[in-house]
Amino acid sequence: MRTLHKRNNIVLITLCITALTACTQDNSDIHQFIEQTKAKHVGSVKPLPQFKPYKNFTYSANELHDPFAAAFESEEAENANSDSLRPNIQRPKEPLESFPLDTLRMVGILEQNQQVWGLVKDPNNVVHRVQAGNYAGHNEGQIIVVTEQQIDLIEIIPDGLGAYIEREASLAIGSD
Repeated sequence: MRTLHKRNNIVLITLCITALTACTQDNSDIHQFIEQTKAKHVGSVKPLPQFKPYKNFTYSANELHDPFAAAFESEEAENANSDSLRPNIQRPKEPLESFPLDTLRMVGILEQNQQVWGLVKDPNNVVHRVQAGNYAGHNEGQIIVVTEQQIDLIEIIPDGLGAYIEREASLAIGSD
């Protein structure tokens, strides 16, 4: 058994010596290639562009009109400033007001006893019958008129300045 261990040790030592001598080959061709590659690729950095120094400007026309103030009050702004145009939060919400207006589709009309009704499909594929005076959409959209081609609404939307304005909208007849 001892001779087997000695023999294995001798074989192992012989392999290690062979491996070490194999690693000491002549690498001059690799070093030459690296030097040639370094010589070919001489990089250059472009100089930074010259910037003109910033010149300060002081606004000294305090007695003149403020450039950030509105030049005149428009009719829309006057209407928006009136307290009469506000959403009616006391009014009970109708079923189509729980959906955004752009998700509702007009699918047809229904005439009954000389009354024209619009047929509107919601995102849940439920068809609702509407007429002038009903509401639809998230922005207090009151239906004004129902025709064969479309349903016209007036929405009350915030103007971004704390007031509200009216905006026209419509649902056109179309396919799904």
